[in-house]
Amino acid sequence: MEKKLRFVADSAIPYLDILRDHADCIFCKASDITPEVVRDADALFVRTRTFCDAVLLRGSRVSLVASATIGTDHIDTEWCSDNGLQVVSAPGCNSSAVRQYLFTALYALAQRKGISLQGLTLGVIGVGNVGSKVAEFGRRLGFRVLCNDPPRESLEPHNAHLFTPLDQLLAQSDIVTLHIPLWKENRGFADGIFFEDMKEKAIFVNTSRGEVVREDALLRHVKKLSGLVIDVWRDEPNVNRELLQEVDIATPHIAGYSRQGKINGSTTVVRAAGEHFSIDALKAFVIRDDTAVVRFDPEGLSQKEICDRLCAIYDIWKDDRMLRSDPGKFEQIRSHYNYRTEF
Repeated sequence: MEKKLRFVADSAIPYLDILRDHADCIFCKASDITPEVVRDADALFVRTRTFCDAVLLRGSRVSLVASATIGTDHIDTEWCSDNGLQVVSAPGCNSSAVRQYLFTALYALAQRKGISLQGLTLGVIGVGNVGSKVAEFGRRLGFRVLCNDPPRESLEPHNAHLFTPLDQLLAQSDIVTLHIPLWKENRGFADGIFFEDMKEKAIFVNTSRGEVVREDALLRHVKKLSGLVIDVWRDEPNVNRELLQEVDIATPHIAGYSRQGKINGSTTVVRAAGEHFSIDALKAFVIRDDTAVVRFDPEGLSQKEICDRLCAIYDIWKDDRMLRSDPGKFEQIRSHYNYRTEF
């Protein structure tokens, strides 16, 4: 008799119940995914909270590491490749959700602080799955948009005119938003020089990874900014309390937490398991979402009308209040988050 597969999955990843039909499954908190738990597993389904390296995986029979996230900075991909493990992630799965978060944050912040967004320049650093959607929607809203992405620019020399050097972008942008991956060379990307080069009274937003920003440098330059939105923190789940006091909108790494984004991520990892283990039912996995689509067209709307509409779709101040009321519950808020609807 063929031995049944064994899967270990982070219990905070939704829509994975179908795995029970094809394997013995252990669903547990990220903190409980240990070498002992994964030793007899064939596949591991994780979020960014589980660091998948030799310490966790050596000696196990895991052949698939599937992360329902856009990035793989929590996975030692080189070690996995060298040891025959397939690594799968879900790039772009929450890109529309982050776009929604960003513009909701900007309009909510501007409304509260009396900032006119008309004619402002939006600087987008990192123009991949998320940044490209941010740039496109920014243009629809009437922003002048500058883009910086040296890796992409090097791959598209014919599009060099679409990109702006970093120092020029920082000097010209009224809003700077980060959408870069947490590669080794990007750690501490936004440092003292970065913030010195930023335009006076600019707004800074980080929804990428906390480690790409030097929080000490940000704190030294916070007074030159007119607005600050932080969704990701350098030492999660610990939050820099000093920085929290300075931030206008603070949230616990939930910019990408829409229902549609989670459906996309879970669909990707389940189908990957189907391909990896040749399970037809998982290859064809579909999550049916009967929620009515929320349509948003900014054409002809005033700044206040856009703000009211965006905040009616997603109450970002509620998430801000949840984090501020008890920063120590950072991980609990994320794990029990009521996934929002995208526009």
